[in-house]
Amino acid sequence: MTKKVSSKAPRKQRRSIRNDPIHANKKRLRCKLDEFLAEEHGIKSLVIKKGDLVRVMRGQFRDTEGTVTRVSYGKARVYVDSATTTKADGKEANIPIHPSNLLIVKLSMNDDRKRAIAKKAMTVVESE
Repeated sequence: MTKKVSSKAPRKQRRSIRNDPIHANKKRLRCKLDEFLAEEHGIKSLVIKKGDLVRVMRGQFRDTEGTVTRVSYGKARVYVDSATTTKADGKEANIPIHPSNLLIVKLSMNDDRKRAIAKKAMTVVESE
């Protein structure tokens, strides 16, 4: 398997992200785990999912915690219930946040997630 050649030019990087298929954006939705979760599961990062409890590390909503309400694969953005703004007509609207600015504090576990964590932990152990 060969590595996909990528340019260093910012405009070409942005074009690549914009033109990639939606399923390819999933790897861009990885988020760092809290130090206790990382130690417990033996991995550093994981793809973020709806229902995870996250802490915003950067931006206007820094140090706020909330539950992930929606994940946009096409735009590679995450919507958190505590990161909202009031629109001109009085409605509340969620603000999209890039996953690199988030830290997963608590995972919402199901069977698929447990398998994914176990698989990833095994690859980390094998590489060491």
